[in-house]
Amino acid sequence: MEQFISLLDSTIRVATPLVLAALAGLFSERSGIVDISLEGKMLLAAFASAAAAFAFHSPWIGLLAGIAVSVAFAMLHGFVSVTYNGNQLISGMSINIIASGITPVLALAWFQQGGNTPQLEPDSRFSEIALPFADSVREVPVLGPVYSQLLSGHSILVYMTIAIIPVVTWFVYRSRFGLRLRAVGENPHAADTAGVSVARVRYIALFWGGVLCGLAGTFLSVYQTGAFIKEMTAGKGFLALAALIFGKWRPVPAVIGCLLFAFADAIQIRLEGVDLPVVGQIPSQFIQVLPYALTVFLLAGFVGRAVAPKSIGIPFVKSR
Repeated sequence: MEQFISLLDSTIRVATPLVLAALAGLFSERSGIVDISLEGKMLLAAFASAAAAFAFHSPWIGLLAGIAVSVAFAMLHGFVSVTYNGNQLISGMSINIIASGITPVLALAWFQQGGNTPQLEPDSRFSEIALPFADSVREVPVLGPVYSQLLSGHSILVYMTIAIIPVVTWFVYRSRFGLRLRAVGENPHAADTAGVSVARVRYIALFWGGVLCGLAGTFLSVYQTGAFIKEMTAGKGFLALAALIFGKWRPVPAVIGCLLFAFADAIQIRLEGVDLPVVGQIPSQFIQVLPYALTVFLLAGFVGRAVAPKSIGIPFVKSR
């Protein structure tokens, strides 16, 4: 029981940046903008937040810096894709390349630690929060370990992510902006005829996507590792994009996809160096590929037909 709860606890921690990035992609892609720059924005936010938290000795300033940098590059993506109707795939990939190149260069120039930032002091990182009565109910069978070990002891960013999921779901399906967001992604010309500013809706969607990527990047550097490490996102942005496709561009199924990928990742961490019955010790390279193999396995036809928003990737040219 304790090992299973520990596995679920790791799943929640691993899934947090994936969920945030998937919801970020949901906003932009529901508005009709292809966003493969999730990886790059997370990496830029991770560096900016770690550098700011180290300089100002505050995780909250680090969080604001990470969000600001991520939003800035989201607006750059919007400037190319929305204002100038540029190729959205090339714009997104350019941001990924910029992030991969500029973060270690700046880290090396500023901190001289091989492209990484210095390890953050405890007061410069987000700490774990113990929920009320977590120690008191620890010995209660089943419910005690679930509450004290699984639900308690996470960073505030994890609890913010859990709260963000229903908010985004309501935002997309119940709010006036959500209706406009979906209309712009499906038929921007009809939305424009109804008086909706397609460019404004898409910029707002990209803005919120940038905010969520900023949270995801900050989680990685200011909480999980306590420093920026070169290429620390390690494909998480693309995994989040795969989870979004797995969820057919819907919030809750996309979150389930993130949890599935995170569970596979948590399993591979625990399988390294373990002797299994019959097969013995599995090579670490095989174990490390598990989450990515699961991604390919699911997207190769086991999720049914995923129908993207009809106008995704198509530049909007206002009718005259």
